[in-house]
Amino acid sequence: MKRIIFGVMIFFSTSVFADNFAGGFMIGYNGGLGFEGALKIGQFAQGFPFHLRIGLGYTSVSNPGKAWDARRIFINDNQGGDPEKSGHYWDFSFDLLYKVSLFNMKEGYVYFGPRYSSFTGNFNFVGGNEDFDVTSGQWGLGSGLIAYFPISTKMNFTAAGGLVYYFSSTLSGHDTSYSPDGEHVNARNDYDYDDANDAINQPRLEFRAMIGLSFVLK
Repeated sequence: MKRIIFGVMIFFSTSVFADNFAGGFMIGYNGGLGFEGALKIGQFAQGFPFHLRIGLGYTSVSNPGKAWDARRIFINDNQGGDPEKSGHYWDFSFDLLYKVSLFNMKEGYVYFGPRYSSFTGNFNFVGGNEDFDVTSGQWGLGSGLIAYFPISTKMNFTAAGGLVYYFSSTLSGHDTSYSPDGEHVNARNDYDYDDANDAINQPRLEFRAMIGLSFVLK
């Protein structure tokens, strides 16, 4: 979290010197129905070939995992109740954008940079007296293409597509956690990280396709 705050501070301090500063929002598919707010700056240092973009997104996940497996791996072997499940994750992105000439786009960029995701999957066994979350925090890397199409001098239509890969991370639920390095806490029976990771659909390799609007602020 401290690294994220530090990155945000750098971004905003750098934007003071930028010749171009824009903010916007996007909606689309990001491993589920996703929403994102973002800020973009460019030409903040003479001769620096990249623009910068920082984003904060929210994605709704319809299938966070296998409910019965999650119950056995994180809590107990009870069989009662009817499972209901839902999930979501917040993601923070920090990208370098490099301008390219593709398909006659005047403002097209290849982007790449780090990601951080905070995932929550909820499993509620109605009538079974079990309602619990499984969570994880993951670092990742993203890359793709984003384009800005002018609507007016201050507004652009924005379209983006790409891939994000998230690295394996500790999965925690109830009072149990499973870690990729084998340092588990209150592991049940002979379950290990592979079992937990198979049961829970935390972000892994996610396809991204989103559209939205951006507004020139400076």
